[in-house]
Amino acid sequence: MFTGLVTDVGTIRRAVHRNGLTRFEVESGYPLAGIALGASVLHSGVCLTVVEKGEAERGAWFAVEAVPETLSKTVLGSWTEGARVNLEQSLKLGDELGGHFVFGHVDGVGEIVSVEPEGQSFRVTIRPPAAIARYFATKGSAAIDGVSLTVAAALPNGDFQVAIIPHTWEVTTLSTLKAGTKVNLEIDMLARYVARMIGADAPEGK
Repeated sequence: MFTGLVTDVGTIRRAVHRNGLTRFEVESGYPLAGIALGASVLHSGVCLTVVEKGEAERGAWFAVEAVPETLSKTVLGSWTEGARVNLEQSLKLGDELGGHFVFGHVDGVGEIVSVEPEGQSFRVTIRPPAAIARYFATKGSAAIDGVSLTVAAALPNGDFQVAIIPHTWEVTTLSTLKAGTKVNLEIDMLARYVARMIGADAPEGK
């Protein structure tokens, strides 16, 4: 379980495809002692398990593995050496819940329609897959590449908008967004439960 509050931006230092798996080695600012083998780490919205770790110049590196299904249903399939990744370690008892509950199961890949400055902040319009568009409601929560954001507006055509403050813009990979960029989307947990209660079909994420 996660909150969508990014605690580091890592860098993909290796991506190796072997035996049906893709192994990513991620360099981070996390201290080596703070990373446990078998631990869950959110990678731009995707929960992956640490299978190896070691010391690195900036802190520590760790390796995770992804199956073809995950690569095909998320943006991970486009990651190459040098790609920057939003990171969050899993919640522990007693941690502050500052964002919203995030599973790390991507419900769909959206596309950035536009990025418009609004004073010092930015308004980003996102086009989700049609199958999940109804789950993004004004003032509801959404995870965009693992970042917890509030939906500023749900538009009649199915697109939705988020307003990003300067701090979030600067300390995550969201500052690289532009029209045409693909992003991992996770709908709000509450939307899942409401859909279940009223008999609507909720998507199953990866």
